Amino acid sequence: MAKNLTTRKEDYSKWYNELVVKADLAENSAVRGCMVIKPYGYAIWEKMQAQLDKMFKETGHQNAYFPLFVPKSLFEAEEKNAEGFAKECAIVTHYRLKTDPDNKGKLIVDPDAKLEEELVVRPTSEAIIWNTYKGWVQSYRDLPILINQWANVVRWEMRTRLFLRTAEFLWQEGHTAHATKAEALAETEQMNNIYAEFAENFMAMPVIKGRKTESERFAGAEETYCIEAMMQDGKALQAGTSHFLGQNFAKAFDVKFATKEGGLDHVWATSWGVSTRLMGALIMTHSDDNGLVLPPNLAPIQVVIVPIYKGEDQLEQISVVANALAKDLRAQGISVKYDDRDTQKPGWKFAQYELQGVPVRIAIGPKDLEKGSVELARRDTLSKEFVQQEEVVEKVKALMTEIQESLHKKALGFRNEHITRVDDFDEFKKVLEEKGGFISAHWDGTAETENKIKELTKATIRLIPFDAEEEQGTCVYTGKPSVGRVLFAKAY
Repeated sequence: MAKNLTTRKEDYSKWYNELVVKADLAENSAVRGCMVIKPYGYAIWEKMQAQLDKMFKETGHQNAYFPLFVPKSLFEAEEKNAEGFAKECAIVTHYRLKTDPDNKGKLIVDPDAKLEEELVVRPTSEAIIWNTYKGWVQSYRDLPILINQWANVVRWEMRTRLFLRTAEFLWQEGHTAHATKAEALAETEQMNNIYAEFAENFMAMPVIKGRKTESERFAGAEETYCIEAMMQDGKALQAGTSHFLGQNFAKAFDVKFATKEGGLDHVWATSWGVSTRLMGALIMTHSDDNGLVLPPNLAPIQVVIVPIYKGEDQLEQISVVANALAKDLRAQGISVKYDDRDTQKPGWKFAQYELQGVPVRIAIGPKDLEKGSVELARRDTLSKEFVQQEEVVEKVKALMTEIQESLHKKALGFRNEHITRVDDFDEFKKVLEEKGGFISAHWDGTAETENKIKELTKATIRLIPFDAEEEQGTCVYTGKPSVGRVLFAKAY
């Protein structure tokens, strides 16, 4: 139950881990570093997936599926990409097991079943996809290719945490091919904007849009655009990335096309993705010491109705009202659960739905039937009120919008309070340790300074904001000239 949660103030990391498990979102599996996403957690992911998929298709993208396995030679073709992911790759070397002749109850790798070429279990799909695109593209008439894939990927992380960093995770990855650099850059920006729109309007999570520094870019990209969010513990979380790949992958896989002018050129590429890490972001943006707090736009159950009764006669009378309310709410596009189970008491149900972040709870008892009212409780504010039955549907409809906007406003206020302008390195370190959040500071533009600050403070440059004003100044660490501020933070 919620009352058994460690508080955020006591131990934020422990609070998060307990909440994920106790709210029935996910649990660790028998495979080191991998998770089981449970039905309630997967239901939230499905709502995220459905909305993002709709947004992708509205911008002309189609879904496809590519193999899980990538021949090692293909993976090596784009050197920067291969080098960037090499340490996280799982490799398949054999295709068969056999019974151990010395121990009949055990299986061993069959030494005669070694693959002619080792296979990389995809950490990302650029290699296999661009090898495929080579056969799809001959002319400018074949472009653009606008493909998205919903898939799982494997990155052999040593330190894992449910949703935030696991050895296997679910994601979508877009891979597009274009005739011009301008088209590819426009695609990169468009998809970053779509991620930002989704985060703001559906997750109720404020984000800052910008680009990564060279050392923080995706391996093999010429530019990486991103959205960054601020969690309640003052750490940043990268919520989505969109990469301009230039012609790097097209050259690596020799993907050329006949231009309108009659020439031959390599195509221009992008890739972009978000993952189940968004689940962690959603949890840490809004939830409290009582459990999950979900924005209505992503809540699998937006309203739960709980009867309070003694005996079958009372339950039957309450059920008439509850089922009618549920029908009317569903007709308005609101998801409703009527929990009339007799295996748990109302108090247990209240605690459980509070823990799981259901936005609105309606309780109906015998006295409510007499008064023609219901008790309506909001999860975000934990407030309660009595509402006449005939007013419930309009009240709940209004609450769906009000709760969604209220959660965004609260998170935005927190985020804005945790952006601090700093001009001195001692102050930089003090703010980082005592307050956290984003630190807006000048940087001299060198990787050496970026790495030194990271080494000394564990803070990284999260992004160079798109809306940052040009401002002459001096680097917070070296004192060398700088033309603008970047955002530093400790991050997940």
